[in-house]
Amino acid sequence: MYGFNAKFNGSFDAAVAKVTEELSKEGFGVLTEIDVKAVLKKKLDIDKRPYKILGACNPVLANKALTAEPDIGLLLPCNVVVREEDDGSITVGFMDPQAVLQLVERQEIGELAGQVLEKLQRVKAGVEAA
Repeated sequence: MYGFNAKFNGSFDAAVAKVTEELSKEGFGVLTEIDVKAVLKKKLDIDKRPYKILGACNPVLANKALTAEPDIGLLLPCNVVVREEDDGSITVGFMDPQAVLQLVERQEIGELAGQVLEKLQRVKAGVEAA
Protein backbone atom coordinates (compact mmCIF):
# COMPACT_ATOMS: atom_id res chain seq x y z
CA MET A 1 0.00 0.00 0.00
CA TYR A 2 1.31 3.44 -0.83
CA GLY A 3 -0.91 5.57 1.39
CA PHE A 4 -3.38 5.79 4.24
CA ASN A 5 -6.59 7.77 4.76
CA ALA A 6 -8.55 9.71 7.33
CA LYS A 7 -12.16 10.82 7.29
CA PHE A 8 -12.85 14.47 8.10
CA ASN A 9 -16.09 15.58 9.67
CA GLY A 10 -16.70 18.96 8.07
CA SER A 11 -16.53 20.87 4.79
CA PHE A 12 -13.92 20.49 2.07
CA ASP A 13 -12.40 23.92 2.75
CA ALA A 14 -12.33 23.24 6.49
CA ALA A 15 -10.52 19.96 5.78
CA VAL A 16 -7.84 21.74 3.73
CA ALA A 17 -7.39 24.27 6.53
CA LYS A 18 -7.27 21.58 9.24
CA VAL A 19 -4.75 19.44 7.35
CA THR A 20 -2.55 22.49 6.76
CA GLU A 21 -2.75 23.37 10.46
CA GLU A 22 -1.92 19.83 11.58
CA LEU A 23 0.97 19.61 9.11
CA SER A 24 2.36 22.85 10.52
CA LYS A 25 2.31 21.39 14.05
CA GLU A 26 4.63 18.66 12.77
CA GLY A 27 7.03 21.06 11.04
CA PHE A 28 5.61 20.74 7.51
CA GLY A 29 4.81 23.56 5.16
CA VAL A 30 2.64 23.27 2.07
CA LEU A 31 4.88 24.07 -0.89
CA THR A 32 2.32 23.36 -3.60
CA GLU A 33 -1.44 23.23 -3.80
CA ILE A 34 -2.99 21.77 -6.93
CA ASP A 35 -6.73 22.27 -7.36
CA VAL A 36 -7.43 19.25 -9.57
CA LYS A 37 -11.10 20.12 -9.94
CA ALA A 38 -10.26 23.58 -11.31
CA VAL A 39 -7.53 22.26 -13.62
CA LEU A 40 -9.78 19.60 -15.14
CA LYS A 41 -12.57 22.12 -15.61
CA LYS A 42 -10.27 24.62 -17.30
CA LYS A 43 -8.31 22.18 -19.47
CA LEU A 44 -10.93 19.53 -20.31
CA ASP A 45 -14.25 21.15 -19.34
CA ILE A 46 -14.89 18.22 -16.98
CA ASP A 47 -16.81 18.73 -13.75
CA LYS A 48 -15.34 16.83 -10.80
CA ARG A 49 -15.86 16.87 -7.08
CA PRO A 50 -13.45 19.02 -5.04
CA TYR A 51 -9.97 17.46 -5.02
CA LYS A 52 -6.71 19.11 -3.93
CA ILE A 53 -3.18 17.79 -3.80
CA LEU A 54 -1.03 19.44 -1.14
CA GLY A 55 2.73 19.06 -1.51
CA ALA A 56 3.96 19.01 2.09
CA CYS A 57 7.59 19.39 3.12
CA ASN A 58 9.39 19.26 6.46
CA PRO A 59 12.53 21.30 5.69
CA VAL A 60 14.67 19.71 8.41
CA LEU A 61 13.94 16.16 7.29
CA ALA A 62 14.05 17.09 3.60
CA ASN A 63 17.53 18.56 4.09
CA LYS A 64 18.73 15.37 5.77
CA ALA A 65 17.31 13.28 2.93
CA LEU A 66 18.83 15.51 0.23
CA THR A 67 22.20 15.40 1.98
CA ALA A 68 22.10 11.60 2.09
CA GLU A 69 20.77 11.16 -1.46
CA PRO A 70 20.79 14.16 -3.85
CA ASP A 71 18.26 12.59 -6.26
CA ILE A 72 15.70 12.02 -3.48
CA GLY A 73 13.98 15.17 -4.71
CA LEU A 74 12.42 12.97 -7.37
CA LEU A 75 10.33 11.42 -4.57
CA LEU A 76 9.53 14.62 -2.68
CA PRO A 77 7.42 16.33 -1.40
CA CYS A 78 5.02 14.24 0.66
CA ASN A 79 1.66 14.49 -1.06
CA VAL A 80 -1.54 14.84 0.90
CA VAL A 81 -4.85 14.64 -0.97
CA VAL A 82 -8.11 16.19 0.21
CA ARG A 83 -11.09 14.94 -1.75
CA GLU A 84 -14.86 15.01 -1.60
CA GLU A 85 -16.46 11.58 -2.05
CA ASP A 86 -19.63 10.91 -4.05
CA ASP A 87 -21.66 10.90 -0.82
CA GLY A 88 -20.30 14.35 0.14
CA SER A 89 -17.97 13.05 2.85
CA ILE A 90 -14.37 14.25 2.97
CA THR A 91 -11.36 11.94 2.76
CA VAL A 92 -7.80 13.00 3.46
CA GLY A 93 -5.17 10.72 1.93
CA PHE A 94 -1.53 10.65 2.96
CA MET A 95 1.42 9.30 0.99
CA ASP A 96 3.21 6.56 2.95
CA PRO A 97 6.81 7.79 2.91
CA GLN A 98 8.14 4.35 3.80
CA ALA A 99 6.47 2.79 0.77
CA VAL A 100 7.87 5.47 -1.55
CA LEU A 101 11.31 5.96 -0.03
CA GLN A 102 12.09 2.25 0.16
CA LEU A 103 12.92 2.64 -3.53
CA VAL A 104 16.17 4.30 -2.42
CA GLU A 105 17.36 1.19 -0.52
CA ARG A 106 19.51 3.12 1.98
CA GLN A 107 19.27 2.66 5.73
CA GLU A 108 19.47 6.35 6.60
CA ILE A 109 16.66 7.15 4.15
CA GLY A 110 14.58 4.34 5.65
CA GLU A 111 15.09 5.84 9.11
CA LEU A 112 14.04 9.28 7.87
CA ALA A 113 10.99 7.75 6.19
CA GLY A 114 10.01 6.25 9.53
CA GLN A 115 10.24 9.67 11.19
CA VAL A 116 8.13 11.26 8.46
CA LEU A 117 5.56 8.47 8.75
CA GLU A 118 5.23 9.05 12.50
CA LYS A 119 4.62 12.75 11.90
CA LEU A 120 2.05 12.11 9.18
CA GLN A 121 0.24 9.62 11.40
CA ARG A 122 -0.02 12.33 14.06
CA VAL A 123 -1.42 14.70 11.39
CA LYS A 124 -3.96 12.00 10.48
CA ALA A 125 -4.97 11.66 14.14
CA GLY A 126 -5.44 15.43 14.39
CA VAL A 127 -7.61 15.47 11.28
CA GLU A 128 -9.76 12.62 12.58
CA ALA A 129 -10.17 14.28 15.98
CA ALA A 130 -11.54 17.49 14.44
